[in-house]
Amino acid sequence: MSSTPHVINQAQARELLAQVDVPHILHTLFRDLAAGQAVQPAQQLVEFPQGAGDFINYLGVLAEDEVYGIKTSPYIVREQGPLVTAWTLLMSMRTGQPLLLCDAAELTIARTAATTALAVDALAPGAARRLAIIGSGKVAQAHLRYVQNLRDWQSIRLYSPSLERASADTLAHLNGLDPRLSLAETCDAAVQDADVILLCTSSAGPVIDPMRLSQPALITSISTNAPRAHEVPPASLKHMHVFCDYRQTTPDAAGEMLIAAQQHGWDKRAVVGDLPELLSDMVQRPSYDRHVFFRSVGLGLEDIALANALYHIQR
Repeated sequence: MSSTPHVINQAQARELLAQVDVPHILHTLFRDLAAGQAVQPAQQLVEFPQGAGDFINYLGVLAEDEVYGIKTSPYIVREQGPLVTAWTLLMSMRTGQPLLLCDAAELTIARTAATTALAVDALAPGAARRLAIIGSGKVAQAHLRYVQNLRDWQSIRLYSPSLERASADTLAHLNGLDPRLSLAETCDAAVQDADVILLCTSSAGPVIDPMRLSQPALITSISTNAPRAHEVPPASLKHMHVFCDYRQTTPDAAGEMLIAAQQHGWDKRAVVGDLPELLSDMVQRPSYDRHVFFRSVGLGLEDIALANALYHIQR
């Protein structure tokens, strides 16, 4: 007998997410991936004719929870700017029926930031004291929320070009996020002598050049829907220890990795390790004889695991 899935809108998702331990859920997910209890196919890009946009589909299976899911995210080109939305659908592996349809906007923010936090906890030196954040939007603020207690940060510097035109209320809000936080006037000022640099932008091109930094640092980077988006120069990958969220899929989706492989002789086999390996103690932590780069493209399983947690709460 067919059933109608429960629908969770963005506001409801935000409220329910406040009730779950997002990093713990994702930590469990990545260990399940390492143990073969979860399946993460490569993301699927479906392009519209005449360059009108695309859909990116992220699929996954949580075997122990008997759940299959798909997050689908359109990028719709419009004169007033691109429209991006995302929804996650859960299906029962026992009955074949839909369980949940969830607006994925809040899931995406939470899982993006929490995935970075897992990487920071696993990769950053224990003595890291100086944190830099590039970006000031919801994703950047979520990054700060999830990493602010992972090390004994003595300084947190944040920079975004948008701050030049930000309102007084916005600046006051950012300054109130953490007493150690200060707003930098330039990107160079933000990253100067930083131990950890979180790139949290929607830029389609590089926002920092690691080769200009004064000391080895952990640099984390996320994705946006723009084609081949990247936040560091692709050529810089050959000079860093490279980690990612999932080595089976990320190198074939991350913009700088694709460009580095095609134009700069970088090989995806140079990836040192991924989160399933790091969180299962299957790979050695890096020495900091050079920069350490962590790249996350976002896995369907991350959204699916969070949506599954919300499904069980609302039941």
